Amino acid sequence: MSIRRKRKTVSLAVKMAELAFAAPQVVAHRVTRMAVAGPIHSPRDRKEFKRMSAEKAEAFAESWNAMTMQAFSANQALAASYFRALWSPSLRGMPSAGAVTARLQGVALDVLGKGLSPVHRKAVANAKRLGRTKLR
Repeated sequence: MSIRRKRKTVSLAVKMAELAFAAPQVVAHRVTRMAVAGPIHSPRDRKEFKRMSAEKAEAFAESWNAMTMQAFSANQALAASYFRALWSPSLRGMPSAGAVTARLQGVALDVLGKGLSPVHRKAVANAKRLGRTKLR
């Protein structure tokens, strides 16, 4: 495994672990806040509850956009490399199956990393912000 791919894997694993810790904290804080708020919400509660759904939609859209752009870029690079191999086979030998697999794994990690970044950023920021606030 190349050092670069190993670094991407570790970075992705760290982001996933941080997300795994941050998301339950945020959910617990918000559910508790809903329970404490009761049927009559304060302006602060209404603001937080509106923010919940807006943030999710924003992070989802940002995530899909980032993954789409990364996949598009990777497809262009892959197509260019195939065309180079077709037009000048004597300049390069055929890549081994291992090299192709490693390249595709790297591309998949890139797409996954780009998609996870917006969700991770929002969840960790919310966990920090909500951890500093009091319920009432």
